[in-house]
Amino acid sequence: MADRVTRDLAARAGGVLLSGRRRVAVAESCTGGGVCEALTSVPGSSAYFLGGVVAYGNESKTRELGVPPDLIESRGAVSREVAEAMADGAARRFGADIGIGTTGIAGPGGGSPDKPVGTVYVAIASGEVRLSHHLSLPGDRDAVRGETVRHALELLVSFLSGEEGRGR
Repeated sequence: MADRVTRDLAARAGGVLLSGRRRVAVAESCTGGGVCEALTSVPGSSAYFLGGVVAYGNESKTRELGVPPDLIESRGAVSREVAEAMADGAARRFGADIGIGTTGIAGPGGGSPDKPVGTVYVAIASGEVRLSHHLSLPGDRDAVRGETVRHALELLVSFLSGEEGRGR
């Protein structure tokens, strides 16, 4: 279950999505559905949340979200480019205005010298706009996953707030 900060961020994101008549979809790997859970914990979220995909394996990233296999092979499943492609794929699959993508290494295993445990990428895609962040998160599996969900919601709120300032 989401903590208070996560619930507050989800409510803020929902309010801005609702007021802007925008809809969002999510593609998650390392968070395993946590972003979807947080967004749908807000009453009335069906007005702006269209759906999500947990694409944990590379094959599902390709099959369900249209992430090119050569992109996964060349950049790695845990990369900025794949997070952005996942966000694009979620928006396209569900017909959303905004897509969110998360991919990373939550641990305790799976890390490497180049991409240690706690390496995470979060991306937002909306039309031609891409916004992505690379995170290096400390802590155990639950901490990495929880912080990634919070960061995804913060990035969404920031993106939406910036849109309002630009007049969308």
